[in-house]
Amino acid sequence: PQPGPPGRHLGHYPSLPPGYQNTSTPHNATSPMHPAMQAPHGGPGPAQLSPSLAAMSLQSSTPEALRVVNLLQERNLLPPSPIPAPTPCLPQDLQKINCHPEVFRSTLTSIPQTQSLLNKAKMPLGLLLHPFKDLSQLPVVTSSTIVRCRSCRTYINPFVSFLDQRRWKCNLCYRVNDVPEEFMYNPVSRSYGEPHKRPEVQNATIEFIAPSEYMLRPPQPAVYLFVLDVSHNAVETGYLNVFCQSMLENINSLPGDSRTKVGFITFDSTIHFYNLQEGLSQPQMLIVSDIEETNVFPQGLIMGHIFVFQLVQDLLKSLPSLFEKTMETQSALGSALQAAFKLLSPTGGRMTVFQTQLPNLGVGALQSREDPNQRASAKDIQHLSPATDFYKKLALDCSGQQVAVDLFLLSTQYCDLASLGCISRYSAGSIYYYPSYHHQHNPAQVECFQKDLKRYLTRKIGFEAVMRIRCTKGLSIHTFHGNFFVRSTDLLSLPNVNPDAGFAVQMSIEDNLDDMQVVSFQAALLYTSSKGERRIRVHTLCLPVVNSLSDIFAGADVQAITGLLACMAVDRSVTASLSDARDAMTNAAIDSLASYRQSVLTIQQPGLLSPACLRLFPLFILALLKQKAFRTGTSTRLDDRVFAMCQLKYQPLAYSMLMIHPALYRIDDLTDEGALNINERTIPQPRLLQLSVEKLSREAAFLMDAGTVMYLWIGRNCNPNFLTQVLGVPNYAYLLPELDTAESQRTRAFIGWLRDQRPFFPSLQVIRDESQRKISFMQNMIEDRTESALSYYEFLLHVQQQISK
Repeated sequence: PQPGPPGRHLGHYPSLPPGYQNTSTPHNATSPMHPAMQAPHGGPGPAQLSPSLAAMSLQSSTPEALRVVNLLQERNLLPPSPIPAPTPCLPQDLQKINCHPEVFRSTLTSIPQTQSLLNKAKMPLGLLLHPFKDLSQLPVVTSSTIVRCRSCRTYINPFVSFLDQRRWKCNLCYRVNDVPEEFMYNPVSRSYGEPHKRPEVQNATIEFIAPSEYMLRPPQPAVYLFVLDVSHNAVETGYLNVFCQSMLENINSLPGDSRTKVGFITFDSTIHFYNLQEGLSQPQMLIVSDIEETNVFPQGLIMGHIFVFQLVQDLLKSLPSLFEKTMETQSALGSALQAAFKLLSPTGGRMTVFQTQLPNLGVGALQSREDPNQRASAKDIQHLSPATDFYKKLALDCSGQQVAVDLFLLSTQYCDLASLGCISRYSAGSIYYYPSYHHQHNPAQVECFQKDLKRYLTRKIGFEAVMRIRCTKGLSIHTFHGNFFVRSTDLLSLPNVNPDAGFAVQMSIEDNLDDMQVVSFQAALLYTSSKGERRIRVHTLCLPVVNSLSDIFAGADVQAITGLLACMAVDRSVTASLSDARDAMTNAAIDSLASYRQSVLTIQQPGLLSPACLRLFPLFILALLKQKAFRTGTSTRLDDRVFAMCQLKYQPLAYSMLMIHPALYRIDDLTDEGALNINERTIPQPRLLQLSVEKLSREAAFLMDAGTVMYLWIGRNCNPNFLTQVLGVPNYAYLLPELDTAESQRTRAFIGWLRDQRPFFPSLQVIRDESQRKISFMQNMIEDRTESALSYYEFLLHVQQQISK
């Protein structure tokens, strides 16, 4: 079983009280954790400290992170936004160059000396990683010699020690290595004899252009194959027009060089290939009606678009009309995927699949497993695991040939994402999901699809990648989370890697670390750029080792803990049951607070007590229980639930936290007071509100940012000025118009700024107070009680009751 909070397996916890089910969805992240951990640990701090001090660095005998908070008395506190990650207690020179927490962070910024001490803290130890994140400043080194430890192969980094000019000691295995002669010369300062000043030893994140020994074969070209559902259902949605238009606009921006290749397959009950060979006057369509026989392909089915640009343009312009009259309702997705795999196998590359219905013909055919009447069941949710291993097996074949499969699911009906998603999960692909997609009936989804597709086509990409995570001797990795295939204990196979992919790793302490002051973790990503360069991106994180529970608690990163527990709970929901996962998450909060009370507090006080750094932990756990992935007692479509689970495991922490705990703002009274000025744009900064209906007013308008979706809720008696100046109507609208008014510009500037902070495009839903769609908005009010779920106050009482047992 997947390990839960140390000492107990995830799911092996007492059940919650009757009626403790869930209603709600995503949530934004903010939590008052505190960087101030330099002061020596001590007993509890004064409980009467003002909540506003949580945002200040207190230099007192008790670090602010350990200030005692009575959660039942201070439950109305809001976290700062964004929440700062805790700062590890390291010497200033090391802290300055440590890896940025948005790229690499640990659930505990102070590592326990022993596994038994970790078990006693009752908190999970793990890493969250965003390895290919778009970075504004990335040092790139070109060198014929990449310096690595001769024993454990760690890349030289800022946390190694130089015994003298000619020898360095590895910070992972402690072997002493010689400094190569060529490393004595510093290419930046152009000086000789100061290896400790090289860029590799000055930057915790660095990229190397790799020499030939890092290549098993010549670097692969950028190859893109698009596999398009053209059944009647697909044509009805209108997605094909959007896809073809977007491709025409962005084909010149596909990452690549003169070797770049592009190809297309369409399918319904038959499979259609397109010959784009140079010299043809127009694309040739080849139809394979026997879907069991997709083995023999003529040349030219994938051709470099630079040489056949006109043919590709002609095909994209004609595709929508080719199938506009089709009445073909069947979908041979499995056979189309097999054919695409065979086409890409010689080179590797990216396969992009668009699917609009349940595949119902040939290999990989599926049947509906969802009973709409069971969606609100309070019992365990069925069918979270795949119905067939066809898609997983094919994904593993793809991974072996350096092919990643990205899935765009645009559907008005159940598609069994639990089964289809395996094709992306095990091939290191991405999943995009647009429920109820229709070109006329759902303009917000169309806008979302257009924006996502543009970024998808033009964003950076790495091919034939592998990622290895190394850690200091005594630590070990035991579980990975994300989209990949595990090739060996510490090596992930990533046929494609993209800037929007996140990973999580659970760690354990195998040997005592009592003779160490710090430990290090290093993630090395070896990939081929779209221009055909073999590159290695290396991130190194250094953390202190501690021997007291108070220091462990002071270094707890509540966001990272929540993100890792969410990944663990997704796996537990699939391998065991949803109720097991829910119980385990609840008990993660109970166990850690019980441990803090019993082992850290020097004076026992009444009440539900927490260190300041963990005071949002119960709130985040309740938010997870009410999140679409894990809620019960509320009607939730199976594909919606599975997609939410996929997102929690795949998205980098900054974005998944918004899904867990959304941000709520009042926006009908925006002003320029306190606004940010970014690129000559004025961005209003309304204050965050708690997720409770009592914060709403029918005289106002509120924006909820839930990560992948935003809701603009308009109160029934909303200020008429806001309706006319921002929505452009005396009543309500469903999309936000661009009006030439100060109020409209402020509102759009704020929403645009929120959207700019993430790589995907959150759709905006304008919701009337009396609309049926209001439930989507209200389900995110996680502090409120519903028919099937406790309020935040009731949940705190439950946690206190369990701790007091």
